Amino acid sequence: MTVDTSQFTNGLYIYVGDKLFEILWFQHHKPGKGGAIMRTKLRDLSNGATIEKTFRAGEKFASPAVSRSKASYLYEAGENLVFMDTQTYEQYEIRKDILADRMKFLVEGMEVMVVKVDDSVLTVELPPSVEVEVEYTEQGVKGDTVSNVQKPAVLKNGLEIKVPLFVKTGDIIKVDTRTGKYVERV
Repeated sequence: MTVDTSQFTNGLYIYVGDKLFEILWFQHHKPGKGGAIMRTKLRDLSNGATIEKTFRAGEKFASPAVSRSKASYLYEAGENLVFMDTQTYEQYEIRKDILADRMKFLVEGMEVMVVKVDDSVLTVELPPSVEVEVEYTEQGVKGDTVSNVQKPAVLKNGLEIKVPLFVKTGDIIKVDTRTGKYVERV
């Protein structure tokens, strides 16, 4: 299947040269002079590296037929993570560097989507948000709620994020897995 830059969406898989990439972010840009361009942030699925690349508007790319299946995260095995398909009970091993910073959100038993091309596993898509306990954060100052002030908090998974002043140590909060930002208190 072929796609051009007007069909870009977050999460689309495309071949650039002979390498397979996932589109993480894109922006159409029309400079005052010359043709329109598409700015993108891409994840290289062979090594997990993130790059920024610019394409001319209308440029065409090959896009593989992708299949997704529900799986459950089981455990860490050296440099790999082990997942099990919830329908067939087949187990998949995926290198840690493919998930990169998203690995911090994985919890044993978490349901994820395994993405495959021609029966070979490409990557794992996490749920849009996860619930995590706040391990430590400073107390908010009473009366300091006039503006949207945020303070640092360390979560159980080791991630440090900014949270609103009313969040306390021990609270369970929802965190966006794509951006790593606070969503709401549970």
